[in-house]
Amino acid sequence: MAEQDSYDIQSSAGNAAAGPSTAVGIPMRVWVAFGVLLLLALAVIFVLPRLVTEYELPFTRRVANDSAVIVQTANVPLNAVSPFDEAQRARQRKEAQDVLARLLVLQAELNEINAEVWAEEAYRAAVEFARLGDEGYRSQQFAAATENYQQAEQIFSDLSASTSDVFSRYLEEGELALRQGNADTAEQNFTIALQILPGSPEASTGLQRAQSLEEVMRLLREGRRLQESGELTQAQTLFQQAVALDGNHEDSRSALAQVRSTLADQEFGAVMSQGFAALQNNQSETAIAAFERALRMRPGAQQAQQALAQTRDQLAISRINRHQQNAAQHETAEQWQLAIQEYDAALSVDSNLVFAVQGKDYAQKRLQLDVLLEDALNRPERLAESAVYEQAAGVYYAGRDLESPGPRLQQQLDRLEVVLREAQIPIEVQLISDNATQVTLFQIGNLGQFSDQVLSLQPGRYVAVGTRPGYRDVRKEFVVGFGHQTEAVTIQCNELVAAGRS
Repeated sequence: MAEQDSYDIQSSAGNAAAGPSTAVGIPMRVWVAFGVLLLLALAVIFVLPRLVTEYELPFTRRVANDSAVIVQTANVPLNAVSPFDEAQRARQRKEAQDVLARLLVLQAELNEINAEVWAEEAYRAAVEFARLGDEGYRSQQFAAATENYQQAEQIFSDLSASTSDVFSRYLEEGELALRQGNADTAEQNFTIALQILPGSPEASTGLQRAQSLEEVMRLLREGRRLQESGELTQAQTLFQQAVALDGNHEDSRSALAQVRSTLADQEFGAVMSQGFAALQNNQSETAIAAFERALRMRPGAQQAQQALAQTRDQLAISRINRHQQNAAQHETAEQWQLAIQEYDAALSVDSNLVFAVQGKDYAQKRLQLDVLLEDALNRPERLAESAVYEQAAGVYYAGRDLESPGPRLQQQLDRLEVVLREAQIPIEVQLISDNATQVTLFQIGNLGQFSDQVLSLQPGRYVAVGTRPGYRDVRKEFVVGFGHQTEAVTIQCNELVAAGRS
């Protein structure tokens, strides 16, 4: 129908072009009449100047430059066409042709975007005006033809100007049809929108959505049925398929979000239940892991935060109690280093624990006392030095002042008491030399040269050094007392140095 309409309008242009284009030949008698008229015109110039300024001929239109128009009136046949009329007709024909040319351009542009489909009524009205224009053109009623062509042109022009609005309207109607689940209507609207604006991303996407709408709706219905029957995982799968087909389908996205939320709630509840079960069985570490997982699933969840805090508090109390019990056991066994480690572990949980602060301080003092006692007992020979002896005696009396010393400490004090007493009883020691070696006993002094000498020495470690010119020096260490058997100590230089033998 549109092609036939276009053809009709274009054919009218051909008919207009086929009209007369040359003036009719003028016979000789007309030239005679023209001379007479010229004389009359001269008379009119002088006789009727006032009338010319007030009136104009009823069939003559005043032109822009106000130039005079000469009209042939005498001796012309009544059925002959005057040059003036012919000129007017030619001008009107030209106007009709110009309007028709613009009209055809607009029609071609509208045909490219299928206006006869999406604006059928207005398009038909324009075509009808164009046909009326053709009829007027063929009957040489060019003014009427021009008017009808202009009516058609205006309609086509309005349609062309409204393309953007019409495109938007079809997009909106297509979207509405999608929301209402009407696939056919949606596809029809988006198809027309693509005809108006080919390549439009919005219209192309809408058409794809419309073509997949029936499958989306089927998946949505089946998914909701599964959701109502409690088969949430299967329902989620179908909703995901629907969203994959049309990511902009609101109902599908809403259904998928809802079932995901329900599944997440169920999983969250299951994890929380695991945590509480572990907490009830005193499995604090397992409970904390469960509650932390719940928080990762739902950050900021107050229930999980409270449960986690409660579990951590319970775990902290349990750890503190365990460290306190272990520390007490180590104190009873007088294992002071181990006790200190337990107090440190308790303080790592809570640095303000009074029992741990005080217990660690006491354990450190007992450990120090234990180290000093062991040192005095393991190296009693150092007691020969008065400073060392005084320190050992102070340690002994500090240990005796404790109310509950414990078996280990009591044993250490008893042994140290014996050692301190033995350290005050001198023991005779025989020193033997060669009467040529100069002997010095560091703790006592220079003994000179002798062959045999007996000294009364307090128990302890001693160092004797012998020197003799030309001989290598000798050094002798020996311990007096504290269970060591006292034997004669020989100090004499017998080895000549290398220089003396050369």
